[in-house]
Amino acid sequence: METEKSLYKKYRPRRLSDLLGQDGAVSSLKMLIEQERVPQVILLSGPSGCGKTTIGRILKDKLDCGDPDYVEINCADFRGIDTVRDIRRAVNLRPMAGSCRMWLIDECHKLTNDAQNGLLKILEDTPPKVYFLLATTDPQKLIKTIITRSTQISVVSLSPAVTGSLVRSVAEKEKYELTEDVVDAIVEAADGSARKALVILEQVGGLETEDDQLGAVKGAAIDKVVVKKLAQVLLFGGKNWGEAAACLKTLEGEDPEQIRYMVLGYARKVLLGGGAKGARAFVVLDVFSGNFYDSKQAGLAAACWEIMNQ
Repeated sequence: METEKSLYKKYRPRRLSDLLGQDGAVSSLKMLIEQERVPQVILLSGPSGCGKTTIGRILKDKLDCGDPDYVEINCADFRGIDTVRDIRRAVNLRPMAGSCRMWLIDECHKLTNDAQNGLLKILEDTPPKVYFLLATTDPQKLIKTIITRSTQISVVSLSPAVTGSLVRSVAEKEKYELTEDVVDAIVEAADGSARKALVILEQVGGLETEDDQLGAVKGAAIDKVVVKKLAQVLLFGGKNWGEAAACLKTLEGEDPEQIRYMVLGYARKVLLGGGAKGARAFVVLDVFSGNFYDSKQAGLAAACWEIMNQ
């Protein structure tokens, strides 16, 4: 008996034409496949939950890579030189069940500097019938030579219209009763991520009342009002650390990377708008340019403290 799948896995696209909101990436990949010019090293960059791993799995099938020859590595868990040594030992082996071998290296920017340099040596002399798909939300953290060695394909956040269409379509297939207010709330909370939209939909779909559904969406979403207040304190609050600390306490348990992206977006708008706060906005952009994957909430707090004391 088939085990029940989460919605985001159940409705994961199986063809490039099924990918929503990624017209640029899909067009580029289709052209490369039709012309039989798929590069051996592809850098897939863009926000979480928008199709990077899905593209890798679709290419696996398109290039006739058998299951035993396809390896996914998450560098959040395996980020050292030993990971690269394992690849080096296997890279010259013949495919076991298809016409090629393929590695999808997810969150590859988390590889240590030594590991990235070791991977570069493999990428510079990739054997025939071997493909590397490097997926990342933070490509600027890769050494420059890996970026220049790769063919870059970017995915983008889904627009509200596309996210809403996805939520309505899956809700109908799953026989969930949703009002437009609930759909709109899911779209806002998903913030352009197809995966997050379906995760939230699964959490609320079985609830009976609109109030319960809206409450569940709110519980699943980051508090954008508090993040906006934090950004405003960092930009306009002088040295009032108490206000920043209060925001950070409210946001405990939230994803610090999502908070970072939201603060960066707010600071960017201030910078582009000109005015007296442009220099302060630059400081926020500079301090928040580094990710919080390893340092998490502590790194977020330290970054805020650094800004407030400049």
